[in-house]
Amino acid sequence: MTLVYSTDKGRIEQPKEVAKAEVYSDGYVRIRRETSGRKGKGVITVRGIDADAKEIKKIGQLLKKKCGTGGSVKDGVIEIQGDKRDLIKSELEKLGYKVKLAGG
Repeated sequence: MTLVYSTDKGRIEQPKEVAKAEVYSDGYVRIRRETSGRKGKGVITVRGIDADAKEIKKIGQLLKKKCGTGGSVKDGVIEIQGDKRDLIKSELEKLGYKVKLAGG
């Protein structure tokens, strides 16, 4: 962690921890294909993983390696480029998550 200087208190503080990702109440991880706001390029978003930010980042890295594509993790949502929903679903099920394919 990096230290942050606060002008309010005039001293160096530890940054606040990142909040847990958005979790759906039914316990399912949702995999969805999205194109809006991406100039027609499709990405797969993975939401609802009940874990802290570091764990979600590790899962995102694993999925990117398995798919052989790029992607990112933003606000607890994993984005994978391309359309490999079936592969992502099988990998998440191997990790023990209950998965639903959402959207088109």
